[in-house]
Amino acid sequence: MPVLYSFHKKINFNREWFYFFVSNLPVAAFFIFWDSIFTNLKIWGFNPAYVCGIYFFSLPVEEILFFICIPFSSLFTLHVLKTTLKDFHLREIILNSGTLVLCMILFIAAILFHSKAYTLYAFLTASVTLFIVWLYNKPLLSHFYLMYLIILIPFFIVNGILTGTGIEGEVVWYNDAENLGIRMGTIPFEDIFYGFSLLLMNAALMDIIRVGKGKQKQVTV
Repeated sequence: MPVLYSFHKKINFNREWFYFFVSNLPVAAFFIFWDSIFTNLKIWGFNPAYVCGIYFFSLPVEEILFFICIPFSSLFTLHVLKTTLKDFHLREIILNSGTLVLCMILFIAAILFHSKAYTLYAFLTASVTLFIVWLYNKPLLSHFYLMYLIILIPFFIVNGILTGTGIEGEVVWYNDAENLGIRMGTIPFEDIFYGFSLLLMNAALMDIIRVGKGKQKQVTV
């Protein structure tokens, strides 16, 4: 659906495809590398009953496509919200204070729970990514926070099913010895920040490439 609506004359997200795919390539490669290592270490894995059986880098092809399709749909959502809503941003004081507090909490939690691989890398990656984007692109972050809060709704539905809600077994399983063991329904708490980093990296790099091409100028919040 986002692909079709990209051509809507009031949206024109098709004009952003080049920037998306160029930015998505290195981000997807990073997460596929991370995913492959964690799969081989049995920190998480995939139920063969729910995948087609085609694997790359120890990952089912469905998982590879995840790193393209989910960022595309999410950045399409971000583009639509920015295009159609005039006041789609956070107040500066909320943006700055909230970001610094969240960065500190994630960083401290990563250190405290460094023996749990998923917790360590999910929290540390989110903290570092968030802090860098806050330093160099506050306008993007102001929009991104609000977009992410919105897409958490489908996130909980889809990820809930993938982790076993309403189905027999689960599509993706997790080794709880490598995470906090806190589940939101069937979803590991760390998944929120794993997804946050994935989407924020895509959005930030897409802005960098767009600015580099002279298609956009940085603005203040």
